[in-house]
Amino acid sequence: MALRDTSPPEAGGPVPCRAAPALDPGDRARLLAGAHHDPHALLGAHPVPGGIVFRALRPFARAVSVVVDGKRSRLASEGDGLFTGVLPLAAIPSYTLLVAYEDGEHEVHDPYRFLPALGDTDLHLIREGRHEELWKALGAEPMTHQGVTGTRFTVWAPNAQGVRVAGDFTCWDGTAFPMRSLGAAGVWELFLPGIGEGTRYKFEITSRSGHRFLKADPMARRAEVPPDTASIVTVSHYEWDDAEWMAHRGDVAVHEAPFSVYEVHLPSWRPGLTYRQLAEELPAYVSDLGFTHVELMPVAHHPFSGSWGYQVTGFYAPTARLGSPDDFKYLVDALHRAGIGVIMDWVPAHFPKDDWALGRFDGEPLYEPGDWRRAEHPDWGTYEFDYGRVEVRNFLVANAVYWCEEFHIDGLRVDAVASMLYLDYSRDSGQWSPNVFGGREDLDAMAFLQEMNATVYRRVPGVMTIAEESTAWDGVTRPTESGGLGFGLKWNMGWMHDSLDYVQHEPVHRKYHHHEMTFSMVYAYSENYVLPISHDEVVHGKRSLVSKMPGDWWQQRANHRAYLGFMWAHPGKQLLFMGQEFAQGAEWSEPDGPDWWLLDPDYGAEADHRGVRDLVRDLNGLYRHTPALWQRDTTPDGFQWVVGDAADDNVFAFLRYDAHGNPLLAVSNFSPVVRHDYRLGVPGDVPAWREVLNTDAGRYGGSGVGTSDPVKPEDGVLALTLPPLATVWFTPV
Repeated sequence: MALRDTSPPEAGGPVPCRAAPALDPGDRARLLAGAHHDPHALLGAHPVPGGIVFRALRPFARAVSVVVDGKRSRLASEGDGLFTGVLPLAAIPSYTLLVAYEDGEHEVHDPYRFLPALGDTDLHLIREGRHEELWKALGAEPMTHQGVTGTRFTVWAPNAQGVRVAGDFTCWDGTAFPMRSLGAAGVWELFLPGIGEGTRYKFEITSRSGHRFLKADPMARRAEVPPDTASIVTVSHYEWDDAEWMAHRGDVAVHEAPFSVYEVHLPSWRPGLTYRQLAEELPAYVSDLGFTHVELMPVAHHPFSGSWGYQVTGFYAPTARLGSPDDFKYLVDALHRAGIGVIMDWVPAHFPKDDWALGRFDGEPLYEPGDWRRAEHPDWGTYEFDYGRVEVRNFLVANAVYWCEEFHIDGLRVDAVASMLYLDYSRDSGQWSPNVFGGREDLDAMAFLQEMNATVYRRVPGVMTIAEESTAWDGVTRPTESGGLGFGLKWNMGWMHDSLDYVQHEPVHRKYHHHEMTFSMVYAYSENYVLPISHDEVVHGKRSLVSKMPGDWWQQRANHRAYLGFMWAHPGKQLLFMGQEFAQGAEWSEPDGPDWWLLDPDYGAEADHRGVRDLVRDLNGLYRHTPALWQRDTTPDGFQWVVGDAADDNVFAFLRYDAHGNPLLAVSNFSPVVRHDYRLGVPGDVPAWREVLNTDAGRYGGSGVGTSDPVKPEDGVLALTLPPLATVWFTPV
């Protein structure tokens, strides 16, 4: 039963409150339990016979008054933090609440007097799975609503009985701020006046079974530094300065342009540096070495640093370890101003099971499939996404767009595509179910990737997508309108495995593996390829690139240099992981990063490592200025074998052509002997050839064997001296 307020009237002559009608016991119980779908129908101001009833839910408050036209009237306590009263008014007025706590009184706007701050169009698009700017509809959005400044909180939780907002402003108790369900879309909403940038928050969810738990916001655009797990209300204040880059980044299609990538793990590239400090060093370093792009291992929020970013819990928030979202924008901007494109690893294949994150988000499988045979990834102990659910696909497609539009990312390298495409990936018989056609292909994942690629390419001209796909799936880089997945480029995992296997053998045994270096040309034009020597190849006992090579230290470095020369000349784009550009001998260590001390002049062998780095700089410089090496990467008329069967010699020679037919001759000798008067058939219309690159040059740490003067062919045959364990490039004089 409602209690009448018998205290004397407030100074200023307030209108006295009358007792309010009691809440329905069921409504009251659900409201207090955080399980009511429409708290706005119970709280706030509503017409009743004889006036307007005001009801507030303020746990721990000593008293609550309603303030109308400067006059306040004290509401009666109904217990459990509920305060009510009826004022004899004809219509709902503009009002505030005066809430008294132990530390004093606070005048606040009542969240339950506001209309929904999310429109019907947004809800329709969310329900259809077609909201391409989902981050503007869901999450925490600071705004001015009905003339009042605050933050709109929205979350998709269709299986929840109720959702409440909890945060540092509620001592992490959500009782005071239950959200309302906006209907069939499964979206819950609440506008909280006075809450702004920097506020930490979570959603307190009551599941169908009655369990209550706190969850970080799936759409949070900023998160706390781990191990803390709250989401943070944020607003971007960054002003971009890369307009020229953005206007021209798509002038030339990526498969017809120079594309040489330096892969970086930001937290360990220079351990301890923030985004803004990295912006002072990374662009200068990458620009000096001549790479066209950097590829950042995942920067999306991840709780465990040892996952290298591949266990994402906050898909819309850059990791807070290195700074704020605007700080990350500053780094991207600095790279663009230096003329360097930015590719980001993106991980839509799986997510971790942390109980405060996406897993069983509203108490039931939501982002993951309900079928156990599809829900869990057997290799990584994670959940997989439910690509058959339109809202989940929307969450991921919009996320791809978000990074490209909001952070000016130039490309997304999609991780673990093969694990998405096959229902039986890493599963034994009985652990998977076939698709509707009886096959092993995941048709929902295929449709998702097609939708993601089509949407990104349509919305963000100049952006590229790259697939890490390790199987022979047909049409990875074929346009979606032709039935392909629609990626711009694909990592050539076959070339990587075959070529690394070849160079790890002693030279005397390489003739038995010669085909491993030539087989890539059998399928070189089936897709648009990137040749990756990534972080995956220099960890977990696989050894660094130079340490894979046989022989003594001199031979290891020579093999390393020859391999890079072969790689840069081979059809396809290049990617090299940090540390390999200066022949780091140790495997990559995430806590420590590259062994920069190897380049220190005080270290006796710094020339060994600086020489390799000088080679990478020259490779990139010649590559960028030689269209034959990139202009026809995806067409057979850009390549011609000169010698592809010299297995006993460990020699490979081929020609690359640009769009005008101008050639470059690349010759690799993977034997530790000098080959004098080595004869190669070359085009007859070139009068002479000059050496433009020699990985055996003395300045790179080599023996200095080479050809200083132009060489003229005789009867179409070029006689060369091939340095040991070296790659040599020639161009027409």
